[in-house]
Amino acid sequence: MQAFEAIVIGSSAGGLHALKTLIKRLKPGFDIPIIIAQHLSPHSENYLAHFLDQLNTIKVKEADEREKILTGHAYIAPPNFHLLIENDRTFSLTVEEKVNYARPSIDILFETAAEVFREKLIGIILTGANHDGANGIRKIRLFGGLTIAQNPGSAESDTMPKAAIQTGGILKTMELEEIADFLNSLLS
Repeated sequence: MQAFEAIVIGSSAGGLHALKTLIKRLKPGFDIPIIIAQHLSPHSENYLAHFLDQLNTIKVKEADEREKILTGHAYIAPPNFHLLIENDRTFSLTVEEKVNYARPSIDILFETAAEVFREKLIGIILTGANHDGANGIRKIRLFGGLTIAQNPGSAESDTMPKAAIQTGGILKTMELEEIADFLNSLLS
């Protein structure tokens, strides 16, 4: 089985519940780094990282400028910053224009991750109310990565997973619990 080196997740409306469900089901010792762009209020504190970290499955924190991506960690894009992956596998943060009305942009995270991790990347689109992430999913597929969408029928907001599926770039559509079980299966 292919050894994946990173997982990127994009979520928006309904994302708190979806991310909690996913992270909570990960096995202790889950070691593939997870990098998350969740649409948040620009004035939001780091509540999301703190909340997910308390689930005690993997270490969850906000990504910092020039921070090295480590195994066994999940990183959240800070509110009001785009999160990019650099070639040396560190993060960079920018406050460039919003993309799809959002900063952080899922597309920017996914596109930069695709260029760095190529076929060793998993891209996951969860619930959300806009089209952010669709272009990024297309690029992950183009570079040979594995792409997953939450089943739109069970998503709190189905627009984002539907938009990703309509690109033709999604390889698997799954329920949240199935996504977590699939990720856990990568460790065995």
